[in-house]
Amino acid sequence: MRERETRGLLDREQNRARRRTGPGGGQVTKLLDIQNLTLRFKGKRTVHAINDVSLSMEQGETLALLGESGSGKSVTLKALLGLLPPKRTEIEGKIEVNGTDVLSLSGRKLQKYRGGEVSMVFQEPALALDPVYTVGRQIAESVMRHKGVSKAEAMSTALDMLDRVRIPSANRRLHNYPHELSGGMRQRVMIALALACRPRLLLADEPTTALDATVQIQILLLLRELQKEFGMGVIFVTHDIGVAVEISERVAVMYAGQIVEEGTTSEIIKSAQHPYTQGLLAANLHDVERGARLNAIPGAPPSLEAKPESCSFAPRCPHATAECRAALPPVFTPAPRRRVACVMAAPALAAE
Repeated sequence: MRERETRGLLDREQNRARRRTGPGGGQVTKLLDIQNLTLRFKGKRTVHAINDVSLSMEQGETLALLGESGSGKSVTLKALLGLLPPKRTEIEGKIEVNGTDVLSLSGRKLQKYRGGEVSMVFQEPALALDPVYTVGRQIAESVMRHKGVSKAEAMSTALDMLDRVRIPSANRRLHNYPHELSGGMRQRVMIALALACRPRLLLADEPTTALDATVQIQILLLLRELQKEFGMGVIFVTHDIGVAVEISERVAVMYAGQIVEEGTTSEIIKSAQHPYTQGLLAANLHDVERGARLNAIPGAPPSLEAKPESCSFAPRCPHATAECRAALPPVFTPAPRRRVACVMAAPALAAE
């Protein structure tokens, strides 16, 4: 597993370094800039889903959002797309995608932004695709809306995208309904639909969770190839550290609506400093397959009904002290875009 986790990390970091500079050696434009994002759902009870999250991405970069269910990963993606119910959601902070203030968008500008500037591959394509329209028509309608082309041109683009995602007999599949396709083929259709208008940023919300291992690998390789071909940024949401290693150059670890650790993939794998990240790395199912005992993180995630006033992971942390339970942890940033929100991380990060 360790060999699999570290395979290709050096190549991906070298590619990332090349993409950070333009042809003349100048710095590329920042693709995503999230600053102090705080998000609450209002109802009978208030849910503090996201708490003071800051995150950035460069053009062409791939970032994995890693964490267990309920940590705020999918909510973050929906905030990026403006998909949260406005009457029940309170949002503070800033979200900019390629210089566009996302939180200020509404109406037609928001519709143009979705699918054009940013697009999303959902976790379950059977629910995301419309069952009463053929897959070709669904892709073509997105192209006509965003590109203003004729139906014939849009259908031609749809066919080309089905070819690009390697759907066999694409000309015939163009006229199939979602229920006529396998799970892997539906996921490929979702990818084709998301990329049909060449977005700058692709959001992938655990797109391989419902697939078997062989198809999962095929989808991951396909996403990496298309990301390189289109030069787009990708945020890949997952709870699987192995998937994060295979797909991403950078990793941001979320817990209870907060970023607890961020760094390059190799930094996270080789020298994770937050106890939660260390717990995720230790919970290795491949070791169980070899007969070892699963190293589970004890306890359960905290309730999100109260705004955190101390370290959210302290009740589950084997190293927690009175200081951890008394106040929010300091955030240590020993290098640009390398940070850990843990009081015990300072000495190790200084050595790193």
